[in-house]
Amino acid sequence: MSNYYVYMLRCSDNTLYTGITTDLQRRLDEHNSSPKGAKYTRNRRPVKMVYSESCEDKSAASKREYVIKQLSKREKEAMVK
Repeated sequence: MSNYYVYMLRCSDNTLYTGITTDLQRRLDEHNSSPKGAKYTRNRRPVKMVYSESCEDKSAASKREYVIKQLSKREKEAMVK
């Protein structure tokens, strides 16, 4: 069973993008240089990984992603620090 990760990227316009993946480096590379990157990040390149946490499975990662996306920008910035 693969480990899943929730991650946050800082985009070039200083916004934060949150997603899930099984491979952090591959996903970062996709966001920066591939059409497989999210539409949101394609116009905000380059992006850099500023936060990640491991989750047991895809379901747990998706639930955690949802919780993080509900946070305010200030709360997300506190997580990144």
